[in-house]
Amino acid sequence: MLKMSWIKRVAAVFVAVALFALAGIAPASAADGKHFKVAWSIYTGYMPWAYAQKSGILKKWADKYGITIDLVQLNDYVESINQYTAGQFDAVTDTVMDSLTIPAAGGVDTTMLIVGDYTNGNDSIFIKGKGKTMADLKGKKVFLVQYSVSHYMLWRALQESGMSEDDITTANIADADFVAAYNTDEVQAVVAWNPATSQIRKLGTASEVFNSSQLPGEIQDILSVNTAVLKAHPEFGKALVGAWYETLKLMQKNDAEGKGARTFMAASSGTDLADFDNQVSTTAFYYDPAKGVDAFTSPKMAKIVDDTMEFSFTHGLLGAAAKDKGYIGIELADGTIVGDKNNVKLRVDPSYMKMAADGKL
Repeated sequence: MLKMSWIKRVAAVFVAVALFALAGIAPASAADGKHFKVAWSIYTGYMPWAYAQKSGILKKWADKYGITIDLVQLNDYVESINQYTAGQFDAVTDTVMDSLTIPAAGGVDTTMLIVGDYTNGNDSIFIKGKGKTMADLKGKKVFLVQYSVSHYMLWRALQESGMSEDDITTANIADADFVAAYNTDEVQAVVAWNPATSQIRKLGTASEVFNSSQLPGEIQDILSVNTAVLKAHPEFGKALVGAWYETLKLMQKNDAEGKGARTFMAASSGTDLADFDNQVSTTAFYYDPAKGVDAFTSPKMAKIVDDTMEFSFTHGLLGAAAKDKGYIGIELADGTIVGDKNNVKLRVDPSYMKMAADGKL
């Protein structure tokens, strides 16, 4: 039943996209090309956006390019992507896989503008009780955000352990409910991401049987932007990238200013500085924009894309029309198209990070 409710929510997105297309309604910025909206949800890798807004850094960069940017927090991660897909936002914080399976699969041409980090222990699989291993998942119901990147991690973890999803069942929960669900008797196994991961670890009642550090560089947190908006308004992309790297530079500092920034990020995500710094330690931020460029242009990106496409297709996330995993075309940084060249809906674009690296913003 939970699985069906998630599918219905995605189906609603497809309907919304169709209605927007039929009505000729463009994304949120279309009114005058000066006002843009970005959706985000609470997660370690996205918290710098909250500080960029609070500190005025985001406004400073928007002012530089003569635009305004509204950063809007949504409590539910999937819903933030749904609303972006439906045209309510011009950009959204998400992951490579979620950009493929929701907006791209829904027909919304999307560009990966910034690779902010990769999860290096932020996403974890827990089983209640001590001394458990991946083998103890067999026969269990695993609670998670179905078809999210955490589900992808579970899929890969099962592969690495010589198992498959046939060995388990899954049940959907919202990311805001991770800890509350874990604290019920019904839930014996859960896949979560920070800040919930850190909170569950602190409880000391579960075995962490796998985490994303065992898939280094594979699960990337990104900022996705509507391709048509970005092409029409490159100043929007420049302002976002400029604000992002200024904020990352600040949050690295261990002086009062840097600690103050991280303290705000911690409080905004419902925790304290010590816990947030612990979360940051399991988040491999690309603080240097040149490193972000390297990540997007690396040969490994093609492998990440291929695995993502395979998971998405085998789980029915590319839509009923998809006959194989290459149904949606993905344009890599060098212009290579993976998948259908006639249906390119997701693009890897390191050019704005390159401008930041070269000091040309």
